[in-house]
Amino acid sequence: MMVLLVIVAGLGVVTLLVILFAPHIRKYAAGGVCRSPVSLEGKTVLITGANTGIGKETALELAVRGARVIMACRDIDKGEESADSIRASCAHAQVEVRQLDLADTCSIRAFAQKFLAEVNQLHILINNAGVMMCPYTKTIDGFEMHIGVNHLGHFLLASLLIGLLKRSAPARIVVVSSLAHNFGWIRFHDLHSQGSYNSGLAYCQSKLANVLFARELSRRLKGTNVTVNSVHPGTVNSDLTRHSTLMTIFFSVFSTFLKTPREGAQTSIYCAIADELHSISGKHFSDCAPAFVAPQGRSEETSRRLWDVSCEQLGIQWD
Repeated sequence: MMVLLVIVAGLGVVTLLVILFAPHIRKYAAGGVCRSPVSLEGKTVLITGANTGIGKETALELAVRGARVIMACRDIDKGEESADSIRASCAHAQVEVRQLDLADTCSIRAFAQKFLAEVNQLHILINNAGVMMCPYTKTIDGFEMHIGVNHLGHFLLASLLIGLLKRSAPARIVVVSSLAHNFGWIRFHDLHSQGSYNSGLAYCQSKLANVLFARELSRRLKGTNVTVNSVHPGTVNSDLTRHSTLMTIFFSVFSTFLKTPREGAQTSIYCAIADELHSISGKHFSDCAPAFVAPQGRSEETSRRLWDVSCEQLGIQWD
């Protein structure tokens, strides 16, 4: 009984301290803020997964700045709801929703074909969509869901739109990765986790792939005036954790210590618009500042090998 009382008392003290210091905790947790005054009048932006979380907040901010924002969403109805919400917040917002399922290469190709036929400029591509800690499932094409959506789907999309980005230069590509890349390894011998599966490790592998892709693509685009950078948005309280009951509970209990979607979107926005980054490419950012990249994320040998394997998996050539 005494031990129970001590535990309850301890929890009470911790709760009281959290309440008392909540304003200071929130200020620290919020992280960096994009303070660039840049206008995006006349610019076209494409954001994947823009119907929720940091994608939606990024779309709102760039629309407020005058950009034409194309929201690429798997669920068209949810995308339209989010677009209506953005229009309600910003009367002059130029937002439109297009259907894109990154778990289906046929959907990606159809999206790109229609996009290229109807849109004559693309200045900013934000690879934002992602899945996290899913139970073991495969994409339509048989890829493990994390590597399939988070990496291969965006890889294919970028390959199909890169010509338009070059013609629209100066242009930027922002790849949303995660601090989780530090704990990832590219398992070339079992890229799709057929031998063994751990949802956390599969997510970390896909986020490392994002960093490697951004660095390798940046190297290949040198001299084109198209830049590529990856970002860690921070630990954001969003529905990305919906596949993990434990993570959902954890995020709910410790929400004070987490970023809101608007706060989590700041680094994506910063990398998409900041004047001082006009020639910066192949870097990783967090809280609107350069961030550490794990050694496995800096390996040119790994990035080149992943590039070749990705092309092979997708059945494409991209030199």
